[in-house]
Amino acid sequence: MDFNVKKLASDAGVFFSRAMQFTEEKLGQAEKTELDAHFENLLARADSTKNWTEKILRQTEVLLQPNPSARVEEFLYEKLDRKVPSRVTNGELLAQYMTEAANDFGPGTPYGKTLIKVGETQRRLGAAERDFIHSASINFLTPLRNFLEGDWRTISKERRILQNRRLDLDACKARLKKAKAAEAKAALWSDEVEKAEHELRLTQTEFDRQAEVTRLLLEGISSTHVNHLRCLHEFVESQTNYYAQCYQYMLDLQKQLGSSKGEIFSGTFVGNAESTSPPAAATSPPAVAAATLPAVPTIPVVPTIVGVPNTVAESVLNPNEVKPPASGTRKARVLYDYEAADSTELALLADEMITVYSLPGMDPDWLIGERGNQKGKVPVTYLELLS
Repeated sequence: MDFNVKKLASDAGVFFSRAMQFTEEKLGQAEKTELDAHFENLLARADSTKNWTEKILRQTEVLLQPNPSARVEEFLYEKLDRKVPSRVTNGELLAQYMTEAANDFGPGTPYGKTLIKVGETQRRLGAAERDFIHSASINFLTPLRNFLEGDWRTISKERRILQNRRLDLDACKARLKKAKAAEAKAALWSDEVEKAEHELRLTQTEFDRQAEVTRLLLEGISSTHVNHLRCLHEFVESQTNYYAQCYQYMLDLQKQLGSSKGEIFSGTFVGNAESTSPPAAATSPPAVAAATLPAVPTIPVVPTIVGVPNTVAESVLNPNEVKPPASGTRKARVLYDYEAADSTELALLADEMITVYSLPGMDPDWLIGERGNQKGKVPVTYLELLS
């Protein structure tokens, strides 16, 4: 019991001495031991590393999980050392809604078929996003957290100890200075001087030892930078793979929708060879009824080349020898860049305007396009047909 009381009294005395020294330093009434310039640079570098690591960590978390409520939930699960439950991504949820809508509208309808295709791609995008978040969390966020919660806490603890050792050292210097001043007035204070010098030697030794420990930890920040650099490369690689997957999924979807879109265009805009030759027995609708129907613009069809069947017209087509119809050609705006595969095709640039028309027997996904003196086949899916 007596030992504990003495220890508490000693600790209280040390705390009071440090508080007095710190206050007097702030008021400019006491001297302060300054650290060397190299040590100060190490401290500043460590503080900068800690601050920027916190900012990068927080913003990366926002990037991976924009929902603040979800981030708070994940933080609580992490602190409770429990596994975070699997969460459906926005892409996967959208895929679910599109699939359900397709089943409601009819999976065999054009709209239903397209909803199913887009929904499947959204599901794949959502799965890719989930994999990317998981990879980034393990390879990038976890090392940053480990530094802040491990190495940085150790550095902060040792810096606080060093600060206390410095306060003790400066307090001993102040007591020795007072003892020597009193000794000059009376020889009775010689014992106080000797005691103060002994305490100063002890505190100086403890300060030097703690300064060396802290210095070694601060110099380890260079290793931290190397480790974070490696993690950053892994993060970029994961992000690159994620976006490459998304790009490929969207290209595949665009190709699927392109064929479907061509079918729709072929029924709406592109002439059909059979429709140009109605059966002889077909009767014309009454003139009054025809007048009430809205006019639907169509792309004119060039008459069939004599002696060449329609089914092979495209295979023998030389666009440079084809002449446009006398009237009824249409303008089209190019939606995307297109590189011609051979001399029969026309290369396109996004947003340019060209003239288009169809030939009998052509693939409904293609039209003949003209730009100045240039002529060739162009894909319908790359165009916006203007009325």
